[in-house]
Amino acid sequence: MTSSTETGGVTGTRDKSYNLIWYVEACLSNALRLESYIQDAEREKDTEVAELFRKAQSDSRKGAELGKKLLRSRLQDG
Repeated sequence: MTSSTETGGVTGTRDKSYNLIWYVEACLSNALRLESYIQDAEREKDTEVAELFRKAQSDSRKGAELGKKLLRSRLQDG
């Protein structure tokens, strides 16, 4: 039985590495998007929502950094 799931044959990147790359990109994209949301909340003088988005942005940055570190070590290993 053959699998129809991409496992690196088409992209040249194994799933686990691709998944890490996707995760880092998603975290960074989220941090950028949240910057707009923070500005919107600040414009409306809604500090509670702005703080929520700042925390989420910080968590997204942290996730990206952890993902980049893990990805770096995995790509160096082969």
